[in-house]
Amino acid sequence: MTAAATANLTAGTWNLDASHSEVGFTVRHAGISKVRGTFGEFDATLVVGETLTESTVTADIQLASVSTKDENRDGHLKSADFFDVETFPVMSFRSTGLQGEPGAFTLLGELTIKGVTKQVELDAEFGGQTVDPFGATRAGFSASTTISRKEFGITWNAALEAGGVLVSDKVKIEIDAAFVLPTAE
Repeated sequence: MTAAATANLTAGTWNLDASHSEVGFTVRHAGISKVRGTFGEFDATLVVGETLTESTVTADIQLASVSTKDENRDGHLKSADFFDVETFPVMSFRSTGLQGEPGAFTLLGELTIKGVTKQVELDAEFGGQTVDPFGATRAGFSASTTISRKEFGITWNAALEAGGVLVSDKVKIEIDAAFVLPTAE
């Protein structure tokens, strides 16, 4: 039995269902609290091969769609101090491999932010596959990783009077993704 069959995931090219997906992040602020944000515009494609190791995922996130529920902070994140969306509008991910079991696995890939590409490992979980009441075949996944924003050239910060800095270097990225298998016409 192949790994894809073990995971009950149908081979083929799956399209992201963005209305049932979310890309978010969490970063420590002032050393005492956390700020969370999301991206409103993103796309991904999942290609499931005959085995799980033959499968790939690609994703593009529009950085200008960042929202932290604070318009001033969002504007700062879009500036050259952070994402520099005028020059680098897209954060992208390209998978390079998988490790582990089909249900819970590590997704290996290349993450590109501000023109810098680094290898990342996402702890991932396959939520399952089902056919919805409208006849669409759906699959769900969740994944997370923690990156160093400095490694991607995002270095802006401000010193705190009591010591430390305003924005932590570590950023947790969390993804919940729903994919739909197109129907044959």
